Amino acid sequence: MMTEQLRDEVDDLVAAWRAERPDLDAQPLQVLSRVSRLARHLDRARRTAFARHDLESWEFDVLSALRRQGPPYQLSPGALLRATLVTSGTMTNRIDRLATAGLVRRHPDPQDKRGVLVTLTAAGRSRVDAALADLLGREETLLAGLDQGQRQLLADLLRVLLAPFDAPPPNGSPHPGR
Repeated sequence: MMTEQLRDEVDDLVAAWRAERPDLDAQPLQVLSRVSRLARHLDRARRTAFARHDLESWEFDVLSALRRQGPPYQLSPGALLRATLVTSGTMTNRIDRLATAGLVRRHPDPQDKRGVLVTLTAAGRSRVDAALADLLGREETLLAGLDQGQRQLLADLLRVLLAPFDAPPPNGSPHPGR
């Protein structure tokens, strides 16, 4: 791929800033403005894929956290909190709504008499599996301009950028990425 010949809106944006503010290094915009624009396209693709399966993004997040566990597709509400990064009140509301829709069910945790486990129902599994397949097809379309080597390089570079945000915070200090 000849990137020297490709131009996008970010090239124009960076050129305009360089002309107006030559005292500033606009180089970060070359990467991060593109990441931001790509994130908007990805968000649109995700919402479209999930809507086709009558799911909201948050519903997919909870259902997929359960699905990734493998049989019997269950987690405690606390584990779901950690997997989806929401508050306990928000998670309780989400579990309630998913249970009402028949996509999950709650049952007592046999290991903890006070605890509850949230289990993916057959309907929930079917819905999340279909939504995932649709999403992956849409994501494949977003990456169509890259060959396998380029995809791997991009994944590796993004991992380098994101790893510090995903690392556990030192000594209980606030997480830098959240």
